[in-house]
Amino acid sequence: MTATVTTPRATGLDASTPASSFARHRTGVVLVGALALLILGAFLIGGGTWPGSLTVDLTGPLGHVSDWIIDNRDTHPLFLYFFGHISNAVVLSVRGVYLVLLAAGWAGVTVAAGLIAWRVAGVRLALTAVAAFILCALLGMWVPTMQTLALMVVAVLASVILGALLGLAAGLSDRVFRSLRPVLDTMQVMPAFAYLLPVVLVFGIGVPAAVLATVVYAAPPMARLTALGLRDADAGVMEAAASLGATGRQRLLTARLPLARKELLLGLNQTIMMALSMAVIASVIGAGGLGDRVYQALASVDVGAALAAGIPIVLLAVVLDRVTAAAGNRIGTTARQAGPAWAVVVAGTVGAAVVARLVSKPTWPDAWTVGIAEPVNEAVGWMTDHLYSGVPVIGGTADWAAHFTTWILDPVRDGLQWLPWWALLLLVAVLAMVIGTWRTTLTAVLAMAAIGVLGVWDPALNTLSQVLAGVAVTLVIGFAVGIAASRSERVERLLRPVLDVFQTMPQFVYLIPVVALFGVGRAPAVAAAVIYALPAVVRITTQGMNGVDPVVMESSRSLGATGMQQLRKVQLPLARPALLLAVNQGVVLVLAVVVIGGLVGGGALGYDVVFGLAQGDLATGLVAGAAIVCLGLMLDRVTQPTQRRTEKGA
Repeated sequence: MTATVTTPRATGLDASTPASSFARHRTGVVLVGALALLILGAFLIGGGTWPGSLTVDLTGPLGHVSDWIIDNRDTHPLFLYFFGHISNAVVLSVRGVYLVLLAAGWAGVTVAAGLIAWRVAGVRLALTAVAAFILCALLGMWVPTMQTLALMVVAVLASVILGALLGLAAGLSDRVFRSLRPVLDTMQVMPAFAYLLPVVLVFGIGVPAAVLATVVYAAPPMARLTALGLRDADAGVMEAAASLGATGRQRLLTARLPLARKELLLGLNQTIMMALSMAVIASVIGAGGLGDRVYQALASVDVGAALAAGIPIVLLAVVLDRVTAAAGNRIGTTARQAGPAWAVVVAGTVGAAVVARLVSKPTWPDAWTVGIAEPVNEAVGWMTDHLYSGVPVIGGTADWAAHFTTWILDPVRDGLQWLPWWALLLLVAVLAMVIGTWRTTLTAVLAMAAIGVLGVWDPALNTLSQVLAGVAVTLVIGFAVGIAASRSERVERLLRPVLDVFQTMPQFVYLIPVVALFGVGRAPAVAAAVIYALPAVVRITTQGMNGVDPVVMESSRSLGATGMQQLRKVQLPLARPALLLAVNQGVVLVLAVVVIGGLVGGGALGYDVVFGLAQGDLATGLVAGAAIVCLGLMLDRVTQPTQRRTEKGA
């Protein structure tokens, strides 16, 4: 016996009106209209790729702008008295933090990390932080780690200030919120690579460009969550504060901000993690530090050196995530309790730094380092000889990559490029209209058309083919694992720490293991994207399935529904909003890493961005970056249903 669950829904339309009839048969009407347009277009327009007559060549104008900026960077007042001061302030700030870290020495920094972690999270995390910093030093990565940490400190501080100010304005003003929301939505779907070229155009290659790209990338979560926390403040508390005669400023300081504490701390956590991710990626524009070690190693396919720098990145990510998350849980101690603890932190740091300077050098001794690059490269060499190809029955990893490319990536790419350009726009419009509204449809179609106008239609479809293949694999595995975790507490407990670690790792790090296993090419780039997107899809799916009303589940069981019937007829339909969110997040995350895959042979738009940065051809890079933004915007709109459509499906 199957259980049928209905959700009553209020509506302002009578069932007999034409509008309500259209709403009920919306998908059918859209598909019939699309079919008619398809037949009409085949006769009137024909086939072929994006026509050259509709393309605008921006290479010349962008090249002239780039040349003007380079020629006037040292003489024009705009650069001398505005951008120049910003650049100098960034350089001085990063250098000051870096010198403080070097002065504290390995002992001072390690003790400070342990004491801060103990102060906000307890002894276990304190030991984890100490072990993480010592391991960074053992791997011979102490100086690059401090370089990355110095850049992080400055970027996070600027991101938090900028994000908090924007969030404060949006939280207190409906007009600002309405204006800021689409901007934040667009920035949220932009891959990290898209942020690099504009700042390079203005500030050139170096630390200022890296820091500012990191700030722009990491500030939106703080702005969004600050606005959310302020706007969702309990109305009863705010009314009570107003009735007691509190001014607007007093209500903000004594009511809104304390009530928004959870969102503010979550915003801080997300800002720190996104800043670390971007600080690593920004190595391609001169950020230095750990990211530069990984970038240089990947460029020469030196997996051992890449892993030696990648491990400290993961350790930093895990420690920073755990410390900031624990700070949110332990907030609320009194000033009397906090004073001595922070005094101990400062005293312990200074004491450890002084002792280390008296006993030995402040930097980690070279004799205490452990080189892992050579053993790892030997292991990779053995894998190349024994596992890449020729393995009986199952084949090797290189064979898998080649088959995936030949059987999936190539047909999808060729199929997309074979479709007439107008048919692809029509397909985008149909998908967006079925899932969203006419506004999202218009946005998606215009974004896709803009790619053609920019003259990068074929490279964009190459990137799109990799994204579609990666999303398909991600959803198949992610939905299966998420459903299994929702139906077994043991599976969920085993997965939780793995998902936590994977969700804290920066995007760049995922390229290292796939290069070791599969070499370079489009298939490894897709594999890295799948691994990066899987944790979010699994977690959202599990939460959505677990969020189904237990009363509904019990009712279906009482009607005799089997476990499979409950899954198909009850859980999956009621978890539809979460599943659609998982699809949307999977698409955005896969695109982010597919683009970075240009560093390891992914080609297409990602390669154009890398080429533009490496060769100084900013015109090519900027066009590719704009196309990436348009592609991300289109994919987000065709996979992000409106609340009205979600409720109707539920």
